[in-house]
Amino acid sequence: MALSKLQRLEFAIGLRDNASVKVAKLRASLSRLNESVTSQVTGIGAGAAGAFGAALSVQQLVAPAIDLNRALGEVASLDVDGSALKSLEAEAKAFAVQYGGTAADVVRASYDIQSAIAGLKGNELAAFTVSSGVLAKATKADVATVTSYMGTMYGIFKQQADNMGRAQWVEQLAGRTALAVQVFKTTGNEMSSAFTAIGANATAAGIRAEEQMAVLGMLQSTMGGSEAGTKYKAFLAGVGNAQKELGLSFTDRGGNMLGMVDILDRIRGKFGDTLEVAESDALKKAFGSDEAVSLIKLLLADTKGLARNIDTLGKVQGMDKARQMAARMTDVWGRLGGAINVVASSFGQVLLPPLEVVGGHIVEVLGTLNRWIGIAPNLFRWIGYLSVASVTFAGVMGLVAAVTGIGRLALVGMAGPLKLVAVAFGLLTKVTGLQTAAQWLLNSAILANPITWVVLGVLSLIAVLGDCLGWWDALKSSLGDTAWGNALVETVLAVIAPFRAMYNAIAGVMGLFSGSASAPAMPGAAPDAPSVEPPAPVASLEAARTPVVPSAGLMREGGKVFAKGGNSKTTTIGTVNITTDKPMDAALMKEQLELAAG
Repeated sequence: MALSKLQRLEFAIGLRDNASVKVAKLRASLSRLNESVTSQVTGIGAGAAGAFGAALSVQQLVAPAIDLNRALGEVASLDVDGSALKSLEAEAKAFAVQYGGTAADVVRASYDIQSAIAGLKGNELAAFTVSSGVLAKATKADVATVTSYMGTMYGIFKQQADNMGRAQWVEQLAGRTALAVQVFKTTGNEMSSAFTAIGANATAAGIRAEEQMAVLGMLQSTMGGSEAGTKYKAFLAGVGNAQKELGLSFTDRGGNMLGMVDILDRIRGKFGDTLEVAESDALKKAFGSDEAVSLIKLLLADTKGLARNIDTLGKVQGMDKARQMAARMTDVWGRLGGAINVVASSFGQVLLPPLEVVGGHIVEVLGTLNRWIGIAPNLFRWIGYLSVASVTFAGVMGLVAAVTGIGRLALVGMAGPLKLVAVAFGLLTKVTGLQTAAQWLLNSAILANPITWVVLGVLSLIAVLGDCLGWWDALKSSLGDTAWGNALVETVLAVIAPFRAMYNAIAGVMGLFSGSASAPAMPGAAPDAPSVEPPAPVASLEAARTPVVPSAGLMREGGKVFAKGGNSKTTTIGTVNITTDKPMDAALMKEQLELAAG
């Protein structure tokens, strides 16, 4: 009994209903798992973020104080006493409030000063440090360069600095250098390079600091600081021999070298305001270098200006000029940043002592833990394995939650496109319905055409003739070679012979038996058939064939089959278990078997 479409649909729906309960439970379980994992991961993230944020807040609160204390510790390593450190810290904070920056940077600059100038006492280190910082700000130089410059200048003018007082001398030096940068075409870096090149040669010759600075400053109007120092050094080296060659005296009664203005005045008295080629050669021979002649030519043109600059620099006693220039280099926002840093440093220094106590205990605990690890390494190895496993599992669960969330977002994002697809399918369904109606109309039109029925009749005739071929040979064999049988066969052949040509022609045109080696042909064929040939050779009706109908007759052979129990084979496919809540009868069993087999 064939199953109807409705029965198959009911069977499929029953299977789906039985599975949907378990699928729904599975989906609910997965949903609860996802919600639990998401909640736990969120809690872990929030807790970790809170702990990290708290630690970061505390660290940011005391960071300026930690930085300042570290800088003070670096300076203390150079055997600076406590009172000097206190003075340095106070001056560094005052500098940061006044000119911006951080107090820690100011303190670190003192490390190089203390290394270059040994024996600084009391507030001397703070004075050197603050003066260097102010000069660096005033001359647009970096603190490291100015600090090195201060060390170099102290080495050159050590005796003068010690006699005057180091703190007072360094403030005077900062003021004079700031003025030189303002008056001459130079910078703090170039001035440092100039004094580095000349070294202590001018000081050894008894030349005052303000004169050296004026000469080097005026030379830098046409050259760099290092070149200016080199030319000045060459001039000083040739003065002793030059006075003999030129017949001029460049020293006073005590044998000390005259000032640069006096030497230039005496050269002008001998050669005039301008130097000819021969006179330049004479000067080169006297001083021994082109560098010295270049210095004389440049300064000889403005000896009055040189004298004025020397006098101006000599009048500077403090660093007011440097402070004024530095203040103009600083805006209110820089000062505000410095003030905030100072307040944070001072407040953090108050908080650090108790925090350091707690930190010390934590360090002790960690040290004890490190000793335990050394004592029982295998135990801590397994603890480490468990920790790694826990973190890994947490990561996997977090990944599960992430993937689930991505899937949900993807479904949300696909909601719009899926609606469009549904609309498209609805339109397609309507179009399909219209197409089906059109097809029905086309079929009706074709069936209403008389030509259609002619073609169908021809095709039916072809089908009937084709079926005749199946039993023709069997019928001819069953009749035997009797006279009346042969007469009957010949009569049948004569009747159907006219249809042979039409059959073969239609079969050839329509390709009904194309490619078949045993295509059937109309019985009663003659050797001289019409010109239309079949697609394959037609076997002769007289050829020996196996009879389709048994010689004893269909009924007799059927009786033999039933008497023997049939010739079919039995195949075991296993055990079929059918469960039902109704009493099992023959009709119900048949229905269940048909549903299972369908």
